[in-house]
Parts: sequence; C-alpha cells; structure tokens
Amino acid sequence: MNLKPLALAVAFGASSLALPAFASMGNAPSTYGLLPSDVASAQALSVFNSQVSAVYYNPANLVRDRRGELTGGLFHADHDLKTNGSRIMNTPSQQVQLGLKTDLSNLSTLDHPLYFGLMVGVEKYGKEMMAFGSNTSNAPQYFSYGRQPLFLTAGAGTNIWRGIDVGFSLRVTLHANATLNTDTTLAGNTSNEELDVSAKPVFRPIVGLNLRWGETFCQKADCWMNNLETALSYRAYSNTRTKVRSNVAVPGVIQPPGLNLAIQTLDSFQPEITTLGVKYDFGQFRLGVTGEYQAWGRLQRELRDDTIKDQAHANFRDIFIPRIGVEFDVGEHFTFTAGVAHERSPLESKRTVGVNYIDADKTVLGLGVTTKLPKVPLLAWPVRMDLGYQYQRLDKRDFEVVSSNGTPLGNARTEGDVHVFAGSVTLNF
Repeated sequence: MNLKPLALAVAFGASSLALPAFASMGNAPSTYGLLPSDVASAQALSVFNSQVSAVYYNPANLVRDRRGELTGGLFHADHDLKTNGSRIMNTPSQQVQLGLKTDLSNLSTLDHPLYFGLMVGVEKYGKEMMAFGSNTSNAPQYFSYGRQPLFLTAGAGTNIWRGIDVGFSLRVTLHANATLNTDTTLAGNTSNEELDVSAKPVFRPIVGLNLRWGETFCQKADCWMNNLETALSYRAYSNTRTKVRSNVAVPGVIQPPGLNLAIQTLDSFQPEITTLGVKYDFGQFRLGVTGEYQAWGRLQRELRDDTIKDQAHANFRDIFIPRIGVEFDVGEHFTFTAGVAHERSPLESKRTVGVNYIDADKTVLGLGVTTKLPKVPLLAWPVRMDLGYQYQRLDKRDFEVVSSNGTPLGNARTEGDVHVFAGSVTLNF
C-alpha cells in the first residue's frame, strides 16, 4: 500500500501548528536566565532579584520595590555546538521580553500592599509564539538547547510579617491538538478534508518565600543579621505537548472511518526546581550563594507516552546545581554583577535508540552592568538600563549513536560553547 497519504496527513497536521523550528527540553529562564541581571549572575542572585523577573524565580521579591515597573528586553543566545569536531547546531535563540509590575492594593479596601507581576517572552524577537520540534534522528541532537516556546508567567507577592514576604505565580504553557480527517487516493490527492486545531493553556504553580533576618529578629537593635537574607523558591514541572490525530480513508482500499494515526510528543520540558539561596550585604558589595535541585526523573516517565521518543528508553537523573553571584556598586549610578555555576547534565543514558540525545556537564560564567540615569526629561523616576553576558562551556562526553532499528552508527563526543547577550530598559512609575 502507498503510504504517501499517511505522510501527507501527518505533515499537514503538524504544519498547521507552527512552522518548522528547533525546540529543547528546557526553557530560556532555566537554561540561561531571564533578564540581563539573571544572565549576568548565572542565576545565583535571581531568587533575590526585585525586578519583574521575580514573578518566575521568586514572586515574594515583587514586594521589595514598591514602585510600579515596566521592563522591555532583548535576548540572544548564540550556539556553537559540535560533535567530533563538526558543528551540528548554530541556530540562535532570540527573544523579546516584556514585564509589568504594579501595586493592586488600590483595587480593594484593605490597607495592605499586594504586588502583581507579569512576564512575557516571545521567540524570534516576537515573530514565533510556538516553537515546535520533535523528531527521531540518526545524527546526534543536543538535549538542552534550541529555540524556546512562548514564555508567560503571572503572579503576586505580599508581606505577611516584618521581614517575611511570600509570593505565588502561575506559569502558562500550551498543549496543542490538531485533527485531520480526509479521503485520499493512492496518488495522494485528497478530498473531503476536515481540519481542527486548538491549543489550551496549562497552569503550573510557582511559590516563593523571602526572609530578611534583621527585620524579623533584630527590630529593636542592630545585629549581624541585619544584612542577611534568605530566599526559598519552588517551581512545579511544566511541559509543552502536541497531539496530532488523523483519519485517512482510501476509497476501495481503506474504508471509512479510515486508518487512524495518532502522535503525541513533548517538545519542551521543565523539571520541578527547588532553590534555596543566602545573600549577605557587605555594603559596597553583596554576595549570594544558591543551591538548586532539579527533579528530572519525571521526564523519564513522560517520554514513555511520547510516540516519537519512546523508543529511546532514555534515563534521567535528578541534579543539584551550585551557583555563586556577587554585585559591586561603583559610584552612585553603576552596579557590576558577576556569577559562576557548574551544571551537571540530567541525561544519564549514553545510548538513546533512534533519538540520539547528547548532553554534557557545563561551566557557566556571567558578567553584567546596571546603570541608572537619574534625570530623564518628562520622567519622574530614574531610568534603569541593564546589559548582561553569559558564557557556557560544555565538557567532553562520549555517546553511542544508534539507528531506530538498533544498528550502531558510531560514537559522538560533545564539545562547544554558548554565548548569551541580553539587554533591557526599565521604567518605574
């Protein structure tokens, strides 16, 4: 039997969701950082960041700056990833980012501040809201990198007692569904086509807690805890999933309702992430240390239901990521940020049949600068401008490359690096 009608149905259904794109098992905020200050600190200081990106990293920090905030930013991650000395991936991730924070207490009769934050990121500088990509491959494909799907998070934070702030957010991901019913000839000519496409939002919680020890325990007198701050954040797992269903009837060969073909696949995944950080303010500079636990074991279970990647039988491990960041004040208007982290690969398998994922441990270095323009015509508050740079260096690691039928195709060794550039402008009101 000619299988061209089936191929046509699958291609038609998939193309209705998005143009061909690269996606990854991750997202931009957890892989690189969100705003330039997060990129520059290698996310070590993100759980203490009072900018609108706090709605993702630690919504309790929305309380820290009581002014409203409007932030716009651009993000570019340039990949130079190789195997055995040959470049296999150089497609950049490019996002435009918009953030808004405001005090909602005026909406109620309660005399208690409640701060709302919203953060949006759209790939390809705003031209691509859904990056769709999931495939088998006889060539190695990097597990963690690629263009990112739509990023959308909204939440609120408030103070519950002296020095203790809490926050709650929802991260929104899209689950897309496409159905195609058609009659076709063996030559591939279709008729009686019926196409239905939908995408539903799926909400995942983010909770955060921030404790300023001095305000809590040393309210009446100065003590060493005045400059000590602790933050705790939990982000639930999330994924971007796509389902394609088609019913193809071939008159005289396959009678109605036809041959049913169903595909379900993940094109991005973020594990449960629990982050604990400690920061101390030394006056002219601030030092932060963060430990991040990522529970990747769930992905192993979810890929069993993935009709494209289930053959891989990939194993994943939970990982712990240490991060260290520092901020230096230079004069009244400049702050420099630096950070370092070592990220272990969650991919435990060295052999993923037919999919051929590769990944490696990496070292992350960040550097950035923040400047505040104190007097800008027509504006009541200083304008904040941020620039951030991050360098990621992959370690060498060997993998076996195997075809879908189990035939060994050789070995692949990871190598390469990633350069990340980010800039933003923030207006307060």
